[in-house]
Amino acid sequence: MSEVKISAKDVKTLRDQTGAGMMDCKKALIEAGGDFEAAIDILRKKGQKLSLKRAEREAKEGVAIALLSDDNSKGVALKLSCETDFVAKNQDFVDLTTSIAKVALEKFPENLDDLLNEDFGGISIGEKVVEQIGVIGEKLELADYHRMEAPQVASYIHMGNKAAVLVGLSVADADLHDAGRDVAMQVAAMKPVAVDKDGVSQDLINKEIEIGKEQARAEGKPEAIIEKIAMGKLGKFFKENTLLNQAFVKDSKQTVSQYLKSKHPDLTVTAFKHVKLG
Repeated sequence: MSEVKISAKDVKTLRDQTGAGMMDCKKALIEAGGDFEAAIDILRKKGQKLSLKRAEREAKEGVAIALLSDDNSKGVALKLSCETDFVAKNQDFVDLTTSIAKVALEKFPENLDDLLNEDFGGISIGEKVVEQIGVIGEKLELADYHRMEAPQVASYIHMGNKAAVLVGLSVADADLHDAGRDVAMQVAAMKPVAVDKDGVSQDLINKEIEIGKEQARAEGKPEAIIEKIAMGKLGKFFKENTLLNQAFVKDSKQTVSQYLKSKHPDLTVTAFKHVKLG
């Protein structure tokens, strides 16, 4: 059987539709016998193979996005990872990540697996990511997703989409928008492990106590006061690593908790989520 003749115009049309390389489009059209829909499926399948082939590659670059509902009662944060900064800075890639975030905000799926199964123009979001692997030629991964509901949700996106933060506030008041953003920036800068000490896992507490004891022994402290020294170090850990107890980055004379109370007597943080590259 003779090979199907594929015109340059057909190849260009498929390339415009998919963004895949000219030779890949030509080969797909030949394999599909000139059927555009079948050719697109072939390219997607090649994207799946490429995805598996690149599974060992590191996708440490990408785009982190946070979006809020119109009434600021809900928010989502996610990241779409890629291999190179060149791809991450491409506006089409940023737009794709933003479009996925818009679906997440609208559908508000409970977890990442549910988000990957949401519809995205006739295919699932997971399938769209695989399709773009074939188009872009890099390992891509929708690697992190969080949703949040609170009386008021604030957000912050770090310069160049390197990180995205959601902060839940206990009071719904438009006048507190800037305070919420300030605290979201605090999360991005200081990377707390929990809202307050009650949110720190017992495993981490035990680890810090043990580290404190070993440090005290290494300093030659008497065994009788090792426990007391370790607990003192744990208190310092809570102060430096829990959000409400951290020194406020814009005014180190007060804690984040004190800053929030200065804006509204009932204002505190109910939760936070921090999505970052790497």
